Amino acid sequence: MGDQCAGARRARGAGKVPSQSSAPQPPRSQSAKPPARGGGRARAGRGAARLPGEHANATSPRDAPAPIAPQRATAARSRTEEGPAPRKTGSAPGPGASDAGPARKGAAPARKGAAPARKDAVRREKGAVPKTHEPAPRAPPAVAPCCCAGPESGIAGRSGGVGGRRLRDVLKTLSLGRQDTSEAAERVNQLRDTLVSAIRARGSSFSAIDILGTGSYYEHVKISAPNEFDIMFTMPAPRVELEQCDDSGAFYYMSLKRNPQGSDLDTFLQEDGTIAACKMLFALRNIIKKIVKSMTKMKVTVDKKKAGSPAITLRIGNPPMEISVDIILALEVRSQSWPASTQDGLKIEKWLGRKVKQEYKWKPIYLVPKHAKDGRVIKEDTWRLSFSHIEKDMIKNHGNTKTCCESNGVKCCRKNCLKLLKHLLDQLKTKHGNRRGLDKFCSYHAKTAFFQACVRWPDDKQWLFTDLESCFQNFLDYFLDCLNNAYLPHFFIPTHNLFSRQLIDKASSDFLSKEIKYEINNRFPIFELQN
Repeated sequence: MGDQCAGARRARGAGKVPSQSSAPQPPRSQSAKPPARGGGRARAGRGAARLPGEHANATSPRDAPAPIAPQRATAARSRTEEGPAPRKTGSAPGPGASDAGPARKGAAPARKGAAPARKDAVRREKGAVPKTHEPAPRAPPAVAPCCCAGPESGIAGRSGGVGGRRLRDVLKTLSLGRQDTSEAAERVNQLRDTLVSAIRARGSSFSAIDILGTGSYYEHVKISAPNEFDIMFTMPAPRVELEQCDDSGAFYYMSLKRNPQGSDLDTFLQEDGTIAACKMLFALRNIIKKIVKSMTKMKVTVDKKKAGSPAITLRIGNPPMEISVDIILALEVRSQSWPASTQDGLKIEKWLGRKVKQEYKWKPIYLVPKHAKDGRVIKEDTWRLSFSHIEKDMIKNHGNTKTCCESNGVKCCRKNCLKLLKHLLDQLKTKHGNRRGLDKFCSYHAKTAFFQACVRWPDDKQWLFTDLESCFQNFLDYFLDCLNNAYLPHFFIPTHNLFSRQLIDKASSDFLSKEIKYEINNRFPIFELQN
């Protein structure tokens, strides 16, 4: 009794009222305290603050989680695609809310007569804590998920994109008719066999000539009509020495290393020991022209020679049903490794695998007679590296998994995206002709961009056929980046820039870029044009 009286006297001396019960109170947990206002929140933010949505297990209404802090308003607004943000309740932001985003326009003003923050604190002290709403379930995005996710996928979410169903309808119009394809292939094969047999029978320098089918038809990416074919007439070359003639790494002078017994190429050797590309192509062209004149069962004509072109163009039949066949002379080099300019190319390790890359590296290289350009100066008797045989294999076996697009495998849209880009370029040329420099762009640019895109997005799951729209728009996004940056590296020779200003001027690149952007923003009206 004396101890209690002494305790009361000490409490009165300190100006405090003794508690109703002398029994000790259990320590209150940190989470049970009502949230502090203003600066109290700022201090908590600098300390061991909990992550958004994380709180201690509440055992009473006083232990319920505090309302969402105003500082999280910006983050909540950034999730508009995922569903409505949680409703904010509680006191006004204090000094600790200086990092909060700007207030939304049109936000409702505070209601008249609303209880001040102090009354809210009292209500919380009594257990009347306003209820916090759980975040709404995440809604599906408005646009199909981007199959080729990455920082470059800026176009995929635009509302002006063409729908996947419509793209599939366009692809149906690009499919080759089986009967027409069979008839065209039969005529081309007949011409090819006739030429090869006649050339070999002449006993000329081209007696060892062979055939290699290349181009879009043999790669199964030909569109619209089977009216264009590319065929390589290859010749084996002995050990040769290649001398790079420019900085691109694609063009070379070629000479024989050893020739003790002579070869079929002796006729085309020049005084400096190099093989004359122009002379060799001219000789083959004359032989083909003589053979064509003697043909009676099929009408075939030879086009005039195009400056700098390595192709001998033949036409079967009459327009508009004629078939164009490009005969390309190529020397096959097997006895040596690839040139140093190809060392950093063919980056397919993550796409097709290291083993496939090594198999490709063991394949021969081909050189075709093609003039190199140094500004406006044309260098004759140069040879350009060709990897058409490997390009054909990569397009046909394009999957990261070996069952991609097989009968029992998952269908991807890689080749469909390439077809659509080729069709887009063709339709723009149909619309504008050769004006504004569109004739400087060709299907090989589309094919090179296609290979680079496959390396950027190597997984088959990033090219699902069900995601055709977003995949195609990402592919276009990458192609536009190449145009705007004037940089499209050759897939095998990265030092060779196919979009360099020496090859394609800025005005032409800007015009094509502008036209493609117009088509994207207007849902591709160009696809309505008739060929």
